[in-house]
Amino acid sequence: MWLGACTSSIGTWMQIVAQSWLVFDMSKSKFLLGLDSFLGQIPILLFSLVGGVLADRIERRKMLLMSQYIQMACAFTLTALFATGVVKVWHILTLSFVVGTAQSFGGPAYSALIPNLVKTEDVPNAIALNSIQFNLARVIGPMLGGIALAKLGASWCFGLNGLSFIAVVISLLIIKTRFTPGASASILDSMKQGVHFIRRQEGMSPLIVLAFFMTMLSIPLMVFLPVFSRDVFHRGSNLFTILLCCSGAGSVCGALVVAAMGRFHKQGRAALLMLIVLGAIVLSFAISNNPLFSEILVFFYGAVLMGVFATINSLVQLITSDTMRGRAMSVYNVAFRGGMPIGSLVVGKLAEQFSIGSVIAWNGILLAFIGVYFLIVHRRVASL
Repeated sequence: MWLGACTSSIGTWMQIVAQSWLVFDMSKSKFLLGLDSFLGQIPILLFSLVGGVLADRIERRKMLLMSQYIQMACAFTLTALFATGVVKVWHILTLSFVVGTAQSFGGPAYSALIPNLVKTEDVPNAIALNSIQFNLARVIGPMLGGIALAKLGASWCFGLNGLSFIAVVISLLIIKTRFTPGASASILDSMKQGVHFIRRQEGMSPLIVLAFFMTMLSIPLMVFLPVFSRDVFHRGSNLFTILLCCSGAGSVCGALVVAAMGRFHKQGRAALLMLIVLGAIVLSFAISNNPLFSEILVFFYGAVLMGVFATINSLVQLITSDTMRGRAMSVYNVAFRGGMPIGSLVVGKLAEQFSIGSVIAWNGILLAFIGVYFLIVHRRVASL
């Protein structure tokens, strides 16, 4: 499963490099760059709760396979549009929404499937190792994507991404899980049960609120790296690729540290301290005018970001029962993934009126403030 997911993630990041750069290059619009990210993520808000219910009543492998097939078809469609020279920005935006819809059903199934493959005491390590494969791909994918974009053209990035889905499909056909799905209530009632479980489970609600705000405020830095590369540092796609690779390398290091630590005491407190540090790093990157210093900052940004994500994800998984895992993770994914499109759209709109640096700087300040608030005032997360 790890190998299949890593291969597919490499292809995905190759496409992200080409797609982000080309949307901004074709449109010259920060808003449309943010809109592309918004349309790719907003289906998480719209459909993840339903996807979570289905993950608790349908075999999770089947849901994942269907999700992979749809994403593969979209990648090959984009390949054909670029290869024939007829692609428009609205084509890219539409396919981003379709891919996001497929991920909104595959995401809860994937999150719920991972703990079924390991023993309970190994869940934090499994989550961290899963983060490592994703972020290892964030190093390899942008590097290969940058080379393919410069030497071969965007259609190769999209086509290779389509082929990469074959690896994860094969892995899903091979693995065996212990989960036996069941359906005793309607989809609406099952959704209500999931929400009620979240509200009753001690510590779950603040974790979900925290997940929403940290992604809303931290992820836009990644989304708008093309703007920093071209408008702030006055460089081309090469710097954009380097920044993505540095962020990915940092994320791998952060995930390795979390995996090595496993389950430790006061994980919630550690996550909040890392969130405060993350805010300081985002602020520093936003006001930096030196490309080399910014590459160093984005490395530490990736490391700390992954540390926060993996730690909070582990806490959510560990306090969730398996019978409710699909629904609980769908609510968590709504918050975790839902913050991304909202943050990207807001930053894209504000960046049309103010400088991108000032907008991202305020994001960093707010991140640090939220960390301090949950650490000192609302201490439920800090006690986990």
